[in-house]
Amino acid sequence: MIILKMEMEMIQILLIEGVFLCIVFWGVCWLGTGSDEKNIRNFSSYPRAVQKIVSTRPERAKKILQRSPVAVFTNNLLLFSFLLFALGIFTRQENFAGNFLNALLLGQALNLFDLLVIDLIWWRHTQRVRFTGTENQPELYADPGKHISSFLRGIVMFLLVALIDGCLLSLF
Repeated sequence: MIILKMEMEMIQILLIEGVFLCIVFWGVCWLGTGSDEKNIRNFSSYPRAVQKIVSTRPERAKKILQRSPVAVFTNNLLLFSFLLFALGIFTRQENFAGNFLNALLLGQALNLFDLLVIDLIWWRHTQRVRFTGTENQPELYADPGKHISSFLRGIVMFLLVALIDGCLLSLF
């Protein structure tokens, strides 16, 4: 009975953390959009058709930052390792498997939320992410290819995050 109560408390904490992560992540995405200056920061996440149009405009082309996919992956790996480690302190278990599973569940839940809610529902249909001159061309933003490939990379990244955090949380 005590073990069942502890498991229910763990599930409640994980749900609270998951909802918290999703709200914060959506807020960061929303705050990071809304103007050409903000949108250009995430230029690589736009469909090729949008990239082609924006990169041909001299006033925008000079502001495009080309970031290595390896650098982006590494930065995200470090960021989410730290974030999920901090949240993992509240659900810490003595064994690796429990810590790994908790971090994996949180990471993959956030990854799925990002794909379904942020990318496929909100991002593809909001005016906030549209560059000047393409506002009336929603078909340019409809291609889900970049979002799906990002989701697949996220699966691998959150698996690595769970391995790292599972090990670290088990040490303390």
